[in-house]
Amino acid sequence: MKQLFLATLLGSTIAMCTAAMAAGTDLKTLEAAAKAEGAVNSVGMPDDWANWKGTWEDLAKKYGLKHIDTDMSSAQEIAKFAAEKDNATADIGDVGAAFGPIAVKQGVVQPYKPSTWDQVPDWAKDKDGNWALAYTGTIAFIVNKKLLHGSDVPTKWADLKTGKYKVSIGDVSTAAQAANGVLAAALANGGDEKNIKPALLLFADLAKQGRLSMANPTIATMEKGEIEVGVVWDFNGLSYKAKMANPDDYAVLIPSDGSVISGYTTIINKYAKNPNAAKLTREYIFSDAGQTNLARGNARPIRAEHLQLPEDVKAKLLPNEQYKKVTPVKDAEAWEKTSKALPQQWNEEVIVEMK
Repeated sequence: MKQLFLATLLGSTIAMCTAAMAAGTDLKTLEAAAKAEGAVNSVGMPDDWANWKGTWEDLAKKYGLKHIDTDMSSAQEIAKFAAEKDNATADIGDVGAAFGPIAVKQGVVQPYKPSTWDQVPDWAKDKDGNWALAYTGTIAFIVNKKLLHGSDVPTKWADLKTGKYKVSIGDVSTAAQAANGVLAAALANGGDEKNIKPALLLFADLAKQGRLSMANPTIATMEKGEIEVGVVWDFNGLSYKAKMANPDDYAVLIPSDGSVISGYTTIINKYAKNPNAAKLTREYIFSDAGQTNLARGNARPIRAEHLQLPEDVKAKLLPNEQYKKVTPVKDAEAWEKTSKALPQQWNEEVIVEMK
């Protein structure tokens, strides 16, 4: 009843909120409408992932928004939006980059462009505002400097060919991180979304040398000393390093001869019960404060080059200059087809060479 009463008081101001958002953000109107709704319910945005906890706490403190999250995969989030429709229990979700366009095709999202929209790279957003990456993931190396067997720390893909250490990439048939690791190696060696042959040749060579490890780079395998050089998302590498007993024994870096950058995007449920709170949440996520919250969780904010991060937060991320040769997926449709065929190619061209 309280929410209904407040909504009545706001009258036509709230009713025009959607139009205002399309014509140019009126933040005061949006804030008032969101406060009237009083809550925002999310999926796939748990407290301990990318420090979402900081954002939920800020939204509660600044705008009185109550919050609950149900953690689930990107595909499950979109399916939930589609299945519940007018009985929606979720207002906003966080999905992998590839799932933004899928959600649009399925017609389960609504647009909102935050006021910092122009600082989001074109490759990282939908032109109509249906999705935009809030933070990125770039394929990186995590290196145990104590387990290089006399070799130097590898700083590029080319270095892997001549090292004495084992290289761990994980299961390319199930892990997006591993599959994107293959794409990153391909891009660095002249390949693309349609041609990953250069990467398969590289990993086949490592397999022939007996230096390809099938261990998945995780905190558990790192603690056991099973990972000498791992291929991981940068935010995972930085998080793993921070949790090690001796973090100085590890190096995390972006290969200088090229890598692939992707990320995660919020999607606002077309049927959201609290659409204005969801839009305000996206607005906050793309603000300086919201982007800093993500950085505190080792996630590289999409607006990183436009932020003045506190020194302690900046220390959690890799320097901007390491990202000079990273490339986003330019042909998503081609990469979807290639990644589906990858497991069989991997078995036929790489695993067969293992000693």
